[in-house]
Amino acid sequence: MERESVLEKKIYYHDTDAGGVVYYGNYLKHLEEARTEYCFERGVDKRALAAAGILFVVAHLDIEYRAPARYLDVVQVRTTVQKLGRSAVVFLQTVRRGTVVLVEAKVTAVCVGADFRARALPPQIRAAFGETAHA
Repeated sequence: MERESVLEKKIYYHDTDAGGVVYYGNYLKHLEEARTEYCFERGVDKRALAAAGILFVVAHLDIEYRAPARYLDVVQVRTTVQKLGRSAVVFLQTVRRGTVVLVEAKVTAVCVGADFRARALPPQIRAAFGETAHA
């Protein structure tokens, strides 16, 4: 069964551009925060992993902007895991305002060591994410 994490965010003035809509680059911050919450909800503390020399870096990002969010909108950033590879996690994320999809993203995060070379996903990540991943 697929488990989804939902992070609710209010759009603030500093998120917007001169046109009064969310600046496209700021969605990346919201997506990152939602992936971090996804991890926390499953008992994965990225800070503790980093202290042990286990890091995650975004290696690939596909994003589609479908509709704008505006100042003071409340949006939900939804996150699921699509796939676990040997050293990578593929996240599917959407940003919605109610039922309206604003942004769709597919983010590949690769597990690396302190030397920034790819390494196998640790067993605790597989255990935390494994039941959520689907083909």
